[in-house]
Amino acid sequence: MYTGIVQGVGLIVDIIDKDKLRTYQVKLPQKLTHGIEIGASIANDGCCLTVTSLANDCVTFDIMEETLALTTLGHKRVGDLVNIERSAKYGDEIGGHVMSGHISCTAKISAINKTATNCEMILAMPAEFMKYVLYKGFIGIDGASLTVGNVSSCGFDIHLIPETLAITTLKDKKVGDLVNIEIDAQTQAIVDTVERVLAQKMV
Repeated sequence: MYTGIVQGVGLIVDIIDKDKLRTYQVKLPQKLTHGIEIGASIANDGCCLTVTSLANDCVTFDIMEETLALTTLGHKRVGDLVNIERSAKYGDEIGGHVMSGHISCTAKISAINKTATNCEMILAMPAEFMKYVLYKGFIGIDGASLTVGNVSSCGFDIHLIPETLAITTLKDKKVGDLVNIEIDAQTQAIVDTVERVLAQKMV
């Protein structure tokens, strides 16, 4: 379980592609290395990955074919940065919203509007997921818990404060880039339940 509060940025230092499997190594900020053990879960750009080995401040993850196809991790290269969050512990403050680290889809950044104090991103997302995106609702973007702004039939916008930009990779995003999306699980459950009940009533 994660909270969507990005704790730091990791640097991809090695990638080994095998048959239907990618192994990559990430150098973590030293403050995030304490107590890591093999088998620990760490979110990389919102994707829950399992530590397979560790050496000093570098950890290694194996990424399966399905994850590579569904997320942006299949496009990463050595030298790229990823948002990092260690898994939450019982009793931790939930500063964002409860997240599983299971990516629903990717969205494409269609516009970025920046001022001195604000950054608006407009994202286009697959239509089948838009029913779960609600004005003022929660959404996970590259592992960051964010509040949904305006919503259209094919996308939505978010507003990023300077602090979010400073501590995440979102400050480096460009128009056309893809980001990982995790739909809020409670919103999805409610929408799916309402749809199912309405469908049963129409039978």
